[in-house]
Amino acid sequence: MNPLTRQLGEFVAKTTFSDIPEQALATIRFGITDCVGTTLAGRNEPPPQILKQVLDPVPGKSTLLFDAKTKIRAPEAAWINGAAAHALDYDDVALRGHPSTVLVPAILAEAEELGASGKDVALAYAVGYEVWAAICNRDPDQHHNKGWHPTGIFGAIGAAAACAKLHGLSEEKAAMAIALGASQSAGIMANFGTMTKPFHAGRSAHSGLIAARLAKAGFTSSMDALEHPQGFLAAVSPNARVDRESVTQIGKEWNLINQGISIKKYPLCFCTHRALDGMLDLLARHPVKADQVQAVRVTTSRRNVTILRNNNPQTGLEAKFSMQFAMTSCIVAGRAGLNELTDAFVLRPDVQELQKKVTVIPTDEEDPAKPGYAIFDLVEIDLKDGTKLVSDKITQVRGDASSPLKPEELWMKFEDCARAGDVRDFGARELFDALMSIETQRDVRDLPGLRHQ
Repeated sequence: MNPLTRQLGEFVAKTTFSDIPEQALATIRFGITDCVGTTLAGRNEPPPQILKQVLDPVPGKSTLLFDAKTKIRAPEAAWINGAAAHALDYDDVALRGHPSTVLVPAILAEAEELGASGKDVALAYAVGYEVWAAICNRDPDQHHNKGWHPTGIFGAIGAAAACAKLHGLSEEKAAMAIALGASQSAGIMANFGTMTKPFHAGRSAHSGLIAARLAKAGFTSSMDALEHPQGFLAAVSPNARVDRESVTQIGKEWNLINQGISIKKYPLCFCTHRALDGMLDLLARHPVKADQVQAVRVTTSRRNVTILRNNNPQTGLEAKFSMQFAMTSCIVAGRAGLNELTDAFVLRPDVQELQKKVTVIPTDEEDPAKPGYAIFDLVEIDLKDGTKLVSDKITQVRGDASSPLKPEELWMKFEDCARAGDVRDFGARELFDALMSIETQRDVRDLPGLRHQ
């Protein structure tokens, strides 16, 4: 039996568009569409703009930040667009990280340069996602607890597989690309709440794209780079309990169906979303003003507490990783959206004061069906008059793969993202409709925002 790295290379090379189940294709449409939306929303943010300034990319064939007038080389387009897609932390969640924010920028940049079809794009996304899943699902322990950012360490491998498919690489060269991607994996949680977190996503997109190109050109790597005792899986495993030996079920079971993706309703770390749903539901039943609050308590998993590292955020970026801010924003503004994730709002005296009243309580009682999550999250509010308000036990997130958004809800988010990105030079609805039927596009270069108007 071939080792894991070779098995994944074989899957990449042999999988065809007709192999993708319809339910998986529906997930792919949502993932691509949502990621393009968050790219539009984040395109004017500092991370992609500073990257653009420093990289100073030369002209090419791939579109930068959905501005059809600005064409650069695909590797730099993938890097900068990936940073834009993750800049607001509003992109989808799955596989312990953010797969679309890596896969989509890499795929679209390379597909545009190659003149690929929408079917090619959907297929590349499918193999990239499934390879990512086949690797991360082998470890029972949470990489976050070791300090790894899963988007950074798995992303380059998934993007390498996706771009290898776009280039039509053989089994051996696809495996080489995956191994090259593994040696470019990086990303630590200590940089959460700064511009470096979206840098992880963009760099992974760039690394995966380059890995596929190098493999195509004959660059070599180890054909057991994933499963070797000194390979990727062993190196990043939190507690050395990773499965390096069993035969992969990739292609037999589709994680695009079994795990899917979760579309964010709020532009904050996904670890806040259960509590956000619970708090907003509680406030809808019992409206509360900030000056009435004595204390707020949130019970959530220990992993979530570890990730949400900013107890007293002072910037919009820091606030994205703060349960204290998430709960405060709901009470003060009645929501937690793009307008609240600004330095000015975070520094408001009433926000700063109320944040100090929020306590986060970790629990080690995990949901066996959702590793990393508590069996339920809970929000409690103590009012100064002695009243105690308690949310329902929150077990699902709206937008989660088990409770997906409807297409019209996704459109509402996409429209807001386009507005936040000051989209004027093409129709947001036209682009949305084209992405939601990506497999029907004959040439991705004709997508609104990519084609010259």
